[in-house]
Formats: sequence, structure tokens, C-alpha cells
Amino acid sequence: MTKVDNTPIAPNAYRLLWAGFMAILAAGVGFAIRGGIFDNWGKEYGFTGAQLGAIGGAGFNGFCFGIIIGGVIVDKIGYGKLVVAAFVLHILSAFVTFAATPANAYNMLYAGMFIFALANGTLEAVANPLVATVFPNNRTHFLNILHASWPAGLVLGSVIGWVLDDKMNVPWKIQLALYLLPTLVYGIMFMGQKFPKSEASEKGMSVGEMFKDVGILGALVACALVALFCGAFFQLFGVGADSAKTIGYVVGGALVIVVGIMTKFSMGSILLFVLFVTHMLIGAVELGTDGWIQNITGNLFSSEQGKYLFMWTSAIMFGLRFCANFIEKSLKISPIGLLVICSILACIGLNLASGMTSFGLALIALGIYAVGKTFFWPTMLAVASDRFPRTGAIAISIMGGIGMLSAGMIGGPGLGYAKDRFAGEELKKASPEVFAEYKAEKPSQFLNLDFTDAYGLDGKKLAAAKEAGEKGSEKQKMVVAADQKGDRHTLKADAFIPLTMAGIYLLILLYFKSIGGYKTVHLAGTKAAAAGADTEKVTV
Repeated sequence: MTKVDNTPIAPNAYRLLWAGFMAILAAGVGFAIRGGIFDNWGKEYGFTGAQLGAIGGAGFNGFCFGIIIGGVIVDKIGYGKLVVAAFVLHILSAFVTFAATPANAYNMLYAGMFIFALANGTLEAVANPLVATVFPNNRTHFLNILHASWPAGLVLGSVIGWVLDDKMNVPWKIQLALYLLPTLVYGIMFMGQKFPKSEASEKGMSVGEMFKDVGILGALVACALVALFCGAFFQLFGVGADSAKTIGYVVGGALVIVVGIMTKFSMGSILLFVLFVTHMLIGAVELGTDGWIQNITGNLFSSEQGKYLFMWTSAIMFGLRFCANFIEKSLKISPIGLLVICSILACIGLNLASGMTSFGLALIALGIYAVGKTFFWPTMLAVASDRFPRTGAIAISIMGGIGMLSAGMIGGPGLGYAKDRFAGEELKKASPEVFAEYKAEKPSQFLNLDFTDAYGLDGKKLAAAKEAGEKGSEKQKMVVAADQKGDRHTLKADAFIPLTMAGIYLLILLYFKSIGGYKTVHLAGTKAAAAGADTEKVTV
């Protein structure tokens, strides 16, 4: 067997890798700072957990549109134009967010988060296919390095929040503006660079041909989430809930039909469909949990300890993402085998976290969870790139969009809803009278489903009870205790997601074993195929 050539196929490969690294770093910094100032927004504007979850969710929703639209057009218009668009959107998002006032806070913060996410998605539509293209035979390793920038950004953003918010009480707008610094850096690093073509683009394939492996099955996953988003989005502009849902279904259905026409009604790959569904679960459990974990751990311990724990898990992810290649070779496992192990660890970690009673136990529980979630996102992108080369940037871009939109529509709001529901139930169980006094004015819902109404706790009253601490009344202490129990129930419920993922990955592992093992696939006649002598070649 001839050894695979792992050298990059572009002379500026490492410059492009680190430029993409800085771009995702900017996204991580902004995400962490926003997560750290959720409590500021809750106190200043009186938002409920569900409202904060929806705002946080917008920080994922826009990503979906940026990465999917960018992924579809990037091979045709070029990477440079998308980098410029993302740079402008990053700056615009800051101005929109800073325009928030008590009268328009929800809409402006939601819009600012959406634009920020749109910029992040556009950048990943550039960075992911670039790295997959220039390192065609070691994608798991280099995509994990690329995405090590995400937890690095989370650590930096958390440190900024800890120093400027907790220690110096700097206004949240000034804190948030600091993500513009890495934005400037990535703009400079991408400037003037020559970009390579993906395997599909190198073969001159049309967009319709690139979409065939996605097909109707893959489109159904993405468009179902788009339908949910549209149903929620149009309600912001006064459209009734039922009418908004109908609009969402129409938009989602129309997009599926468009994909069907483009691909001549190709059903698509069943394996890619399963990968898309699984990545939807990853978005919910990884990014959805990331959006709430500082709030939850800060509530169970202290705000400062919550930030320490968030930095701890992010630092673990940052370090381990440089070790994917070493782990695979040491354990002699495929990318799918790595994902099975990670899913089990994430499930164990979240279950342990639901019962953590001290800072030391929290370090252990969340450390196990962090090890588990480390390799999910980039390894899934590597698998899609390895097995479906004729999709170009499209499959991995849709996969990233599904993950982010799931985090925005399911993970973030779902955990916010769970917090509201479990906390409300605990307080009602302890004292119906206190619950009636402290419950939120409006019920929380999940996915606009009619049967999910649950009353959470009023944001301002809950914040006052927490600030009162040991000096608070018995009612306030009861409220704080119920809120903490609600957080524990939320983490335990969250653990079912990676448990489901472990089962799916195990089935995929058995599938690859039945066909002779996991191998990278390249299009015959491309530079990547020439560099990968012992990989599969397919002719199109």
C-alpha cells in the first residue's frame, strides 16, 4: 500500500488555515462575551429565560443562512468576496446591538445577534472548504486545528467578561465591542491571498451536480429547521402564530422542491442524511449548552465560578483539538470510532454535572463533558468531506448550517424552556402561593407547539432574589432553590442527546465495517486524488 501524501496542495495553505483560525476566533470571542452578559440583559430589560434563549438562538440562526448560502455560491463567486461581506456584517452587527433601548431591546438584540451569526456563517463557508481542500488527506486533524479557534475565542471572551464585567463593571456595550479586534486581524490575513478550488469545482461540476448527494433527504433536514425559523421570525413583525407557521412550512417546502428540481429529484445519500440528522443533535447539545452553561453554573455556584468553569471546558477543547490525529493513530480508530467515544463521554459528563455540589466536582464533571464534545463538530465536517467529495463546499456548509440552526431553534430555546419549566414546577411544588407571586407574566413555549406551555420565573424578581442572597426573605430563598433545582433537571435532560448520538454513531461504525472500513474518497483526476494513493477514487 502506498503511503498517503499529507502535505498541503497549496503553497499558502498554512496562511489560509490561520486566517480561518482568526475568523472563527472572532466568532468565539463575540459568542462568549454575549453569553457572559445575558444576566446584564435579563436585569436591565427583565427578560425571561425563554426570551434570553431566543436572543441567544438568533446568534446561531443567522449562521445557518450565511454558511448555506455561502457554501452554495462560494465555488462560483470566489472566497474573497465572501470574506469582504462577512467583514462588513461583523461591523454592522455591533452598531445594531448597540442601538438597543428599553423600548426596542428585544428586537434590536435579536437582530444584532442574527447579523453577527450571519457574518460567522459566511466566514465558515470560506474556512471549512478551504482547509478541507488544501489538506485533502488529513482533514480530521486540520479541521480540528481550525476549530480549536472556537474554544480559544470562548476563553478570551470569558476572560474579558470576568475582568471587565465582574471586576470593573464596564458597560456591556464596551465589552461586546472588543470582538472587533480579531475581526480586523482576519481581514488583514485574508487580504491578497490566492484561493484554491475544491475537487468538485476543479472538475467543473455544476451546482445541481454538487447537490445530488444531498438530494431531497438532506434538504428535508435543513428545510425543516428553516421552516421553524421562519415561523418564529415572522412573529417578530406582528404575524399571528398560525399564519407564521404556515409561512414557514411554505418556505421550507418550496426550498425542498427547488433542490429536487436542481438535482432531477435525486433522493440523495442515506448516509449523508443520517450525518445531517446527527449534526442537528450536535448543534443542540454542544452549542446550545455552551450558550447556557455560564448561566447554569453561575447559578449553582457563583457568577465568577461559572466563568472559571466555562474557561476550563473551553481550554480543554482548545488543547485537545490539536491532538485529533495523535488520538486516532494511538487508539487506531476511525473518525466514526472517535465520535462514538466522545458521545459516551459527553453523556456521562452531563449526567455528573446535574448532580455537582462543589466546585471540585464541577471541574471533573464538566471536564469529562468537554472532552466528549471536543471533536464533534470538526470531525463531522471531515467525515462529510472525506466521503462526499463531489458536493464541494455544499455538504459541509449545509451540515454547519444545520448544526447552528438547530442550536438556535432547538438547543438554546430548548434549554431556556427547560429551565423555565423545571424551575416553575419545582417552585409550584414547594409553594403554589409563592409560585403565583414569582411566575413570569407570559408562559414559555418550545417550537411554537401548543402543548408546551410552562410558566417560568419572572426575570427581574428572580434577579432580586439572587442578589439578596442569605439576607433575602424565605420566599426569595425558596425561589433561588427552585431555580437551581430546575438547572439540575435541565442538565440531566440534556444528557439524552449525546446518548442518542452514541447509538447512531455505533450503527454508522457497523456500516463502515461491513463495507471494508472507513476510507477517504477523492474524485479521479484531481490534485487531491494524486496525493492520496491508497484512498478510494470515483469518476464523475
